[in-house]
Amino acid sequence: MTFGEILQDFLQNLVAWGANVGVKIVIALILLFVSFKLINWLSRKILKKGEKKNADKTILRTAVYVLTLLAKCLVAVSLIGYLGIDTSGITALIASLGVCVGLAVNGALSNLAGGVLIILSRPFRVEDYIEAQGISGTVEAIHLTHTIIVTPDNKVVHVPNGSLSSGNIVNYSEKNVRRVDFEFSIAYSADFEAAQAIVRDILTAHEL
Repeated sequence: MTFGEILQDFLQNLVAWGANVGVKIVIALILLFVSFKLINWLSRKILKKGEKKNADKTILRTAVYVLTLLAKCLVAVSLIGYLGIDTSGITALIASLGVCVGLAVNGALSNLAGGVLIILSRPFRVEDYIEAQGISGTVEAIHLTHTIIVTPDNKVVHVPNGSLSSGNIVNYSEKNVRRVDFEFSIAYSADFEAAQAIVRDILTAHEL
C-alpha cells in the first residue's frame, strides 16, 4: 500500500468519524454550554423571586446552590450517555469514589453535618452580624460545609461548619435592642463630679 493510499484511507476514516462521533461531541458541547447558562439563569431568577417574597435567605441560597450543582451533574451524565458511553459504570465509579473520599475526609463529613445542623437550628441567618471562632463579621452565605463571613474591614473568612456548630456563637442581630457600655477615664486630679454631670447631661439630652 502506497503512502497516498494510506493517507486517503486515513482521511476517509477521519471524515467518517467526524460525521458520526465528531458531530455528537460538538452537539454535546453546545448543549452543555447552553444548559449550564440556562441553569445559572434559572438560579438567579429563583433567588430574585424568593428575595422579593421575603423568603428565608439562608435556606433559599443553600437550596438553590445545591439544586444548581445537582442539575449540572445530571446534564453532564445525560450528555455522556448521549455520546454512547455507558453511564452505569460512571455512576458506580462516582459512588465508589464518594465512599473513598468520605472515608478519607472525615472532617468534611463533620462540616457537612454541622452545615445541616446550622440550617435546621438557625442560630444565625444570612446578613446577621455574629462573633464565632475568634471571627466577627456579617454572614454573607451559609453553604453545606462552610460559612462565609465578611469582617468590618472587608475580609472574607470561610469558617468550617463543623467547628462553627460546636462552638459558642454570639449573634448581635437577633435582638433589636442591646445595651452598649461606654467607659470614660479621667485624671485623678480632674473634677469627677463635673465630668459626671457633663456625661449625664449629654445622655439625658439624647432621645434614645
